[in-house]
Amino acid sequence: MDFVTLNNGVRMPRIGLGVWRVPDDEAAAAAATAIEAGYRSVDTAKLYRNERGVGRAVRASGVPREELFVTTKLWNDEHGYDAALRAFDASMDRLGLDYLDLYLIHWPVPARDRYVETWRALERLCAEGRVRAVGVSNFTVETLDRLLGEAGIVPAVNQIELHPMLPQAELRGYHAEHGIVTEAWSPLGQGRGLLEEPVLAELAAKHGRSPAQVVLRWHLQLGGVVIPKSVTPSRIAENIDVFDFVLDPGDMAAIAVLDSGTRLGPDPATFNRAD
Repeated sequence: MDFVTLNNGVRMPRIGLGVWRVPDDEAAAAAATAIEAGYRSVDTAKLYRNERGVGRAVRASGVPREELFVTTKLWNDEHGYDAALRAFDASMDRLGLDYLDLYLIHWPVPARDRYVETWRALERLCAEGRVRAVGVSNFTVETLDRLLGEAGIVPAVNQIELHPMLPQAELRGYHAEHGIVTEAWSPLGQGRGLLEEPVLAELAAKHGRSPAQVVLRWHLQLGGVVIPKSVTPSRIAENIDVFDFVLDPGDMAAIAVLDSGTRLGPDPATFNRAD
């Protein structure tokens, strides 16, 4: 495993398991499989309804708690200072853990305009030692600018939709300038044709790897963190086996051609769902 050091000195694994849209029992099994395969990071959220399963897997893993990195997220209907503190308590009850490694605001929800107030609650949780690092998810340059202008703590992470079809160069540059780690959700493009691209097949053949491994290696060489989702043991093992080959500059340039600006998830500038 490779690690990145967050802006507060906390070390975060470069690859973690994502469990979006995975039922609770399946999430527990997938997390247990991942930890056995060498993963040390699992990413969940209140919205996913599988925090309990993730917590069970972490507690039953036999791996010392300090060696595991657990992330969860606050949902859109929980914005506000007091509401965020209550949401954190509820997530911790479901996880069954004594502390959290990373807590994220899931979306900025700009129409509600409460993400700065919400952030102050996360800063308190961090100051109290209940969470080791705090960050955001799906924030844009605009919402980050506003937050940094009013925050006491710079977010450690911004978890965003990121894959070769949507490389988010401007946002990644902003992160680098401000010491924010870029974390990619849907790093494999949700399998919507991306992994069938001929250029990825060619690079996979060149390196003796799968197209998915090529894309995950691309992410790592961009400097970010990835959380590929899978419940299949063979794919879970495959996704972490990406630390012993390197894409050369020509390979990276070939993948860059796949940039189409295609967004698979909601637009953070307009996404205001709170149910």
